[in-house]
Amino acid sequence: MEMSMTMSSYFIIIISMMVGVAFVTLMEQKILASSQIRVGPNYSGYLGFLQPFADAVKLLSKETIGTRVSSMKVYLISPVLSLSLCMFMWAVYPFSEGGLDLGYGVLFFMCVSGLCTYPLLSAGWASNCKYSMLGSLRAVAQMVSYEVSMGVVVLSLAWVSGSIMLQDLMEKQALIWNIFMFMPLGYVWFVSSLAETNRTPYDFAEGESELVSGFNTEYSSWGFTLIFMSEYVSILLMSMLFCVLFVSSKLNWWMMIKVMLIVFGWVWARASLPRYRYDKLMNLAWKSFLPVSLLLFSYYLMVGELCYSK
Repeated sequence: MEMSMTMSSYFIIIISMMVGVAFVTLMEQKILASSQIRVGPNYSGYLGFLQPFADAVKLLSKETIGTRVSSMKVYLISPVLSLSLCMFMWAVYPFSEGGLDLGYGVLFFMCVSGLCTYPLLSAGWASNCKYSMLGSLRAVAQMVSYEVSMGVVVLSLAWVSGSIMLQDLMEKQALIWNIFMFMPLGYVWFVSSLAETNRTPYDFAEGESELVSGFNTEYSSWGFTLIFMSEYVSILLMSMLFCVLFVSSKLNWWMMIKVMLIVFGWVWARASLPRYRYDKLMNLAWKSFLPVSLLLFSYYLMVGELCYSK
């Protein structure tokens, strides 16, 4: 009985993610159009609501093109592995009923998110294209850099809350949200999430002037679709984690609204901010975010030791 409930819970999450990705792309197109004083999608269905499905049909009906001198097995497996890992990370979702009881949900997320660098690197390498390889190296470097800061932020929250279970981290916010208590850490997490998923203004995995589309330059049809979907599944996941860690005390419909507001913030950043410079991106990670998060973590450790000693 419990196994069937668990399977049904994650099946619902998978279906929800597929539909959610479709409408997040539509929301992004509409917001970007509004910010640039243009109409956006409005022909496919009522006000363009069928545009995501039209895009899916168009992409999946295209021909899959493979290069002659690439490693075809790695080339084909990389997009599948990328989306699979992004969906696998949704196992950390703190169900009130059903789902897996992950006592170390935060650590599970950090471990699996670290694995997400491998599909990017293998996709760039297997394409046998210098632009794809440079794009994948850029993406992996910035993901690894910002994962360190995110790990320290999670350690700070876990130390103060006394648990590394996402359910406990939510329940500790019953009186006041963590975003008010840990404002700098919330800022570090949000910006690191943008860099972790290669989103504007930190989308250095691609660049129109030097890398074209980056590590997915040589992908078309279903391969490009899976990579595209994995990016948006990651956006929804990181938005959900931001809500769980900083602005939610229970699972309800308000939390879903908060998640969509955070996703709106991601799109708003894309509409407003220009692309950063790569050396400034790395300096921000290693010379700003990491020292600040480490100092705050040391401060919380010191305060905790003083409180326990008394």
